[in-house]
Amino acid sequence: MNFSFLRTIGLHALLGVFMYYFRSFGDIYLVLILVYFFRKAANTSANHKPLIFLYGCAYVVSVEVLFRMSGGTIFYEASKYVIILFSLCGIYERGINVKSFAYIFYLFLLIPGVYITLYEVDYGLNVRKAIAFNLSGPYCLGIAAIFTFGLRISKKEMLNLLRHFLYPLISILTYLFVFNPNVSEVVGGTGSNFSTSGGFGPNQVATVLGIAMFIMTIKFFYYSKNNFDKILDLILFVLFSFRAIVTFSRGGVITAILMILSFLFFLFLTTNGKQKRSIAISGLVFVIVGYIIWSISTIQTNGYIENRYANENARGIKKEDISTGRSDLFAFELKEFVENPFFGIGVGRVKQVRFERSGLHVASHNEMSRIIAEHGLLGLIAFSIILIVPLFFHLKHRRNIFFFPFYIFWFLTINHSSMRIAAPAFIYALTLLNYTNENPTLHRQQAIAEE
Repeated sequence: MNFSFLRTIGLHALLGVFMYYFRSFGDIYLVLILVYFFRKAANTSANHKPLIFLYGCAYVVSVEVLFRMSGGTIFYEASKYVIILFSLCGIYERGINVKSFAYIFYLFLLIPGVYITLYEVDYGLNVRKAIAFNLSGPYCLGIAAIFTFGLRISKKEMLNLLRHFLYPLISILTYLFVFNPNVSEVVGGTGSNFSTSGGFGPNQVATVLGIAMFIMTIKFFYYSKNNFDKILDLILFVLFSFRAIVTFSRGGVITAILMILSFLFFLFLTTNGKQKRSIAISGLVFVIVGYIIWSISTIQTNGYIENRYANENARGIKKEDISTGRSDLFAFELKEFVENPFFGIGVGRVKQVRFERSGLHVASHNEMSRIIAEHGLLGLIAFSIILIVPLFFHLKHRRNIFFFPFYIFWFLTINHSSMRIAAPAFIYALTLLNYTNENPTLHRQQAIAEE
C-alpha cells in the first residue's frame, strides 16, 4: 500500500469537484503545473531531469481534456504547446539521438503545406487558427518523438509515468460524476452523449477514459502485489469503464480493449508457468468484472448501449454505415489528394473545402487522410515515416511489452478522432522508449548519441 499514491489520488478526486464549481481555475492550474515540474526538474539530478519532463508531458496529456471540459484555459491548444515545451526541455537535457533525425525530416515535410494555405487563403478562414489547430498535433508528435527516442526507462519509472497519466484522469472521473450523477436520466437514444461526457466531446472523453482503463489493467496485472491494491485497481477500472461506455463513443472503448488484450498477450508470453496461471486466473476475474460493467451500463442506458454497439438506432434498426459518416469524410479527403497530389490543398483547408463543395462543415476524423489531403505526397512520406520508424525501432528493443499497446492506441485513435487531443501524439512517442525491467539507469546522453 502506497499512502503517498492514495493521498495524491484523493487530492485529484477533490480537484475534479473543485474544477466543476470553479471552472475558471484552469488558467491558474496550468501555471501551477508548469511551476511544479520546472521546480522539480531544477531540484533533480541531471541524470533524471529528462524523466521529470516526461512525467510532466504525461500529466498534461490527461489534464488537457479536463481543461476542455471546464473551459478553463486561455486558448484551446495550450496543452499541446506545454507538451512541446517540456519535450524541448527534455531534448536539451539529454541531447538528440542521431537515429531520431527521421522525425526532424518529418517536421520539415509539413512546412510547405503552410505556404499552400497562405497562397490559397479562403474568405472567412482564420488562417492562423487553422494552421495552429492542424499542425499543433503533428508537431507535438514529432518533437515528443525526438525527445523519447531511445530514452531508457525502468519498470519502476514506467509505473511513475503511468501514475502521472492517471492523476488528472481521477479528476475527470469525479468531474463526470458531479456533472451527471444519474446516467439513466439523460440517455434517450444511441448517439454520442454530451451529457454523460461532462458537456464536452464524447469521443475525446472516451479516449482518455480508455487510457485510464488500460492503466488500471497494467497496475492490476503487472504492478500491484497485495489484495488492497488489486481491489482498488478493480474499483477504479469499473468506474472508468462505466463512464467510458456511457459516453456512447465506441472508439475509445474498443481501442482500450485492444490495448488491454495486446498487453496481456505479450505479458503472458514473457512470464513463467506459475505467473501464467496467475495471469489466467486474474484474466477470468476481469472477464467477470467486464460482464458486470456491461450489465450495469445496459441497465443505466435503458438498453440503448447494446443498440449502439450493435450499430442499431434507438428502435433496433440496423444502420448502414458503422463508421457514422467517417468513411464519407475519408473518401472525400482521398479524392482531394488525387486531385492535388504534389503539395495538397494546404494546412487546415480540408474543412473549408468540404463545406464549399458539399455544404458539410465537418472537421476531419482521420489523421491519415487529412495529412495526405492537406500535404499531398509530402504528407504521404511524412505519415510513412511515423508509421514505419517505431516498427524498426522495436526490432532492436523487443523487451518493451508496452510497445504494441501504445502503437495500437496511436494508430486507432488517429483513425477515429484524428489528433484533436495530445494523447495520440505523446503516447506514440512512448513507443520509442528503451524499456528495461531493471533498476533505474542513467539518462544523460551526449548532444549527439548513437544509442
